[in-house]
Amino acid sequence: MLIYRLLSVFLLPALVMRSLWLVIRGQERWADVQQRISVPNTGASIWVHGASVGELNAARPIIAALSGPVWVTTNTVTGRDTVVNWALPHVTATLAPIDFAYLARQAMRMTRALIVIENELWPNRLSAARRVGIPVVLLGARMSARSAATWKRLSGLAEAILSPVVLAVPQDAASAQRLEDLGVDRSKMLEPIALKSAYARSRSATPDLLGWDRSKTILAASTHAGEEELVLRAFAAALTESPDLRLILAPRHPERADMIKALIETAGLTHTSRSDADSKLGQVFLADTLGEMDAWYRAAGVAFIGGSLVDRGGHTPFEPIAYGCPIIHGPFVRNFAEIYNALDAAGGAVCVANTKELARAMQQHLGHKEMAQIATNVAPPLDLAPLISRIKSLVH
Repeated sequence: MLIYRLLSVFLLPALVMRSLWLVIRGQERWADVQQRISVPNTGASIWVHGASVGELNAARPIIAALSGPVWVTTNTVTGRDTVVNWALPHVTATLAPIDFAYLARQAMRMTRALIVIENELWPNRLSAARRVGIPVVLLGARMSARSAATWKRLSGLAEAILSPVVLAVPQDAASAQRLEDLGVDRSKMLEPIALKSAYARSRSATPDLLGWDRSKTILAASTHAGEEELVLRAFAAALTESPDLRLILAPRHPERADMIKALIETAGLTHTSRSDADSKLGQVFLADTLGEMDAWYRAAGVAFIGGSLVDRGGHTPFEPIAYGCPIIHGPFVRNFAEIYNALDAAGGAVCVANTKELARAMQQHLGHKEMAQIATNVAPPLDLAPLISRIKSLVH
């Protein structure tokens, strides 16, 4: 721990310079930098930490079920803003304070339990939790072979920081074994759960923000740079045969909205955006806000899942499955390779490799209820109630 803390001090100037660079580039604000170097006064809260959007969306049903106050932290501005847009009254969301011993000790004074999602094992936080007796829950815990080998070389440190763990919910059997090898008592582990596969459809009534016919509405979800051009070309091609189609374009990073608007105009399509309440609806609706994917999946009759036509590893298929939305994806789906392979083999999803194939899939699979049912059969929703009950018994 002493070596780690010394390294943290030496790295501080680099961390500060990186934050300032992000401010200069307009990717963060000075207020974001302040969040990274401070701890808010949240009272005796449950601290939930996840890396970014995907991890927090997967844990949303659990976070919503906790009794407040709950302090949610994340490493990214997009992740924080997503949680803010959930508008859960008992939840405060900020960027995570950097893992300095002083900040970790300060945070633990405000914390009655710490829930860590996936592989966010920060030594100072866990050490501070152990020192003051704060229970720690590892949720959807992921431990790769490489990370385990690194922790093995620091076995004394691993045992010390993992000692406050009262419950571990591993992501898979391999992670469970590696956590046990590092000192987590097997009796404190539940059976593995791939947390992102437990995505739950929102129970709250999501308003129809568009009034579009779902059987004629296509969603391009969580798209990345380089994908929007392909999606827009495919949609324009589909329009030549079905001129009444509409497209909801929901980029992974809404701050790219101005760039995407220019692409839409270049494609010769009319558009409006979620952030512009006064504009008229066009052929393309740009969903340039966070935390409203529930509404877009409810509104769409088929969804192209982004990060898959460019090599970003693909995004979760479990969200569209929860909303009965047929799935189209590209070939780059390594982040969820097993489930996409199963969906493709059963006919619950379709893989496309180029604009022509995407345009054809948009028309062929729009409103395809049988395809959506096959996907539900391949990946039925998990019942999180027992897990939520167990976690609440330990942290409340």
